[in-house]
This record gives sequence, structure tokens and C-alpha cells, in this order.
Amino acid sequence: MPGRLKTAVRLATAGVLVTGMLAGAPTDALAADATADGTATAAGACKIGAGSVTAGGDHTHRVITAGSPPTVQEKSRYTDLFPEGLPRLSTLYIHDPVVPGYGGAYGGHVVIGSGLYSSSYFLTEAGEVARDQSHNFRVGGGWGDATFLESSYPYDTDPWALVNHYALRSNGTITRWDSKGGFGWTNPQSAGGFSAVKTMALISQTATYDTFLATTRGGALYTIRLPLTSPMKPVVKRVRSSTWQAFDALIAEKCGQYGTLLLGIDKDTRSGYLYAVGHANGTATVIKGLGKVPATFADPVHFRDTAEPGIAPPLYGE
Repeated sequence: MPGRLKTAVRLATAGVLVTGMLAGAPTDALAADATADGTATAAGACKIGAGSVTAGGDHTHRVITAGSPPTVQEKSRYTDLFPEGLPRLSTLYIHDPVVPGYGGAYGGHVVIGSGLYSSSYFLTEAGEVARDQSHNFRVGGGWGDATFLESSYPYDTDPWALVNHYALRSNGTITRWDSKGGFGWTNPQSAGGFSAVKTMALISQTATYDTFLATTRGGALYTIRLPLTSPMKPVVKRVRSSTWQAFDALIAEKCGQYGTLLLGIDKDTRSGYLYAVGHANGTATVIKGLGKVPATFADPVHFRDTAEPGIAPPLYGE
């Protein structure tokens, strides 16, 4: 079976039951970091795949390219994938464009109501959703208090390679689970103390740690490094102390060898702002505001749209 088809099959596989979750304004941020240099200034060719789940249960896809100003390419919209009004959270979605007999496939995880689901859909060769291959498999319940969800896939086409899944609960607990081949969310490792976090984005993936960039309700910006050890002991560094509180969602993509292209989404104003972020190093981190994205961000759920494991380069923003 070709490697890409293996990936698509992995995306469509339901996990083992999880019974519960174990144990300022954007313009201010732009102005504050407008003089950044170094890695952050070389973002002109960098792009972010930004997806969303609409209130009606559709998927939208767009590509945002860094520039002065940023530009947006609207991509396909796939309808009626989820029950209307119920999806609350989403991990990244992986896109496999080459699946024999189909026009590609997408897969990820979503929280629908209080349940966690493994979600996938295949496309026909005409580019429409293959309705007999569009599935939301229930993984488990007890996710009503989850406020953030993400997955970190290795740079490996092997469908049995280790995947790390992350969730943040409203009580401030971050939990990581292991998964291989889509089977099971196992070996949960948790750490508390993150109740001030509003949203996060994965910015770094290595063999020994994953790192998230996080905003707080008070407006601060932090990196949270989560070593792939047991017990999990986070390493937290402040990047900025204020002006980041408006963002309800963050999407990050690799930019250059060490940097990050960051999209901040303000749901109240339905606006998105783009930043070039140098390799994270606490308060010395270089951040350059690239401007307001010429698009409307009106949907309730946003996610990173990326290529399949082994094709998309690993993030290395910290």
C-alpha cells in the first residue's frame, strides 16, 4: 500500500474509547513589534493554510501568504461534514492529495458537543466530498470542559509512528496522550497551572519536546515547552507581557529554518492579523507585525490546514 494511502487510512481509523479527559487589541500588538528584524523580516514567501468549521458544519480552506499587505487565496469549501452548530474545537487537518481512486483526503480530530471524534473525509476525483467516505467516529465522551485541542504528527510517513495529542481543560490542566496508527489515546501525562491561557498554537516539534505559543486573558504571550518525558514538566517563558488578549485563536506555520508565521484571529471583530516570529527565546524573541489579513474570520472554529506527515516539514519555532 503506498505511503500516502496508508496515511489516509490512518486518518479514517477510529481510536480506542476515551472515557473522559484524564488527569488589548490586535493593532496594539502590531504596533508594539513593528520594528522586528532578523528571521522575522524574511517572511515574504511564507504561507499558512487556515481552515475553519462554519456554524453550518462546513469546512473552509484558504491560503494566507505573507507580504505587504498579506494576501489570501480562497480554496474549496466542503459542506455538511458536521452537525450544525455543535463542533467546538478542532486539531489540525491533514490533507493527502494523492489517494488512488479518489481526489484526496482530509483527516483530524474534533470536539462535537462533549464528545471527541476522529474525523475524515475523502474527495471524489471531481473534487466533491465522497459521502460514503465521510465519517466522524466517536472516540469518547467527557470533553465538555475542553478549551483547546491539537495534535503533533512526526515527520514520518509510517502510519504507526508515534503521534502526540494535546488538550487544555477549563481548570488549567494540559494533558498529552500517545497514539500509534490511530489506535488509542494512551499514556496520559498532565500538568496544571494554565487557567489563564486563552488559546495556543503548536510552533515546535522535535524528538524530545513540543512547544506551544500561548496567549493569556490578561494579554501576555508565552511559550510552553512540553518535554516528551514522564512525568511531563512544562518549561514556560514569557515572550511579551501585554496587548495579545484579543486573539481567540492562533494558527502557526513554519517560516524559514527557525521561524514561525503566526495568524491571530479576533472573533469579536472577525479579523485576522499576521506576524513573523523569529526563533522563540523569551522576551528576546523577534516579532514583526505584517498587517491585517484581507479576509473575514466569522466562523466559530479555526484550525491549521497542512500536508500529510513526512511531507509537511516539522515546526521548529523554539
